Order: sequence, then C-alpha cells, then structure tokens
Amino acid sequence: MSIVPALSLLAQNAPRDTGPDFGKASPVGLVVVVLLLIATFLLVRSMNKQLRKLPESFDEPDQPVVDAEPDAGTPESAPPDANGTKREPGG
Repeated sequence: MSIVPALSLLAQNAPRDTGPDFGKASPVGLVVVVLLLIATFLLVRSMNKQLRKLPESFDEPDQPVVDAEPDAGTPESAPPDANGTKREPGG
C-alpha cells in the first residue's frame, strides 16, 4: 500500500464547510500576545537592573575585609545609660 492513495482518501473525507470565520484570528488572541510581550519586556528590564547590582567577580578579595565598627561586647561600644555614663557589659 502506498501513501498516495491513503492521502487522497483522507483529502476526500476532509470537511469542506468550514464557515466564514474559519482561519480568522480573534482580537482576544492579539490582546494575549501583546500582554505576553509587555510582561517579557518588564521581566527582562527588571533582570537587567538586578544583574547590574552584582559585583564584577565573586572571587575572594586579596585582602581580608576589616570591620569598621568595634565589637558590641566591648565597654567602648556599650551605649550610655540615662545618666550619660557608659555601662559595663554583664552588670
């Protein structure tokens, strides 16, 4: 059995009356496509903003980072009490 007779048999049984609106796109489809394009544009723009915030490299720095603030447990950094005198930690 060859493929040509099978295709001709399928073509004869295809529906001929498809109606006046057959093959026409609906306006809802256009709205969906436009909304998807807008969403894609906004997502790409947001992703670019986030990528600009990243450092150039995630490699370890050559020198260790030194904290600018002293430890909270030392008396020098303890907050003053109501009198204005510094409190000792733990007491």
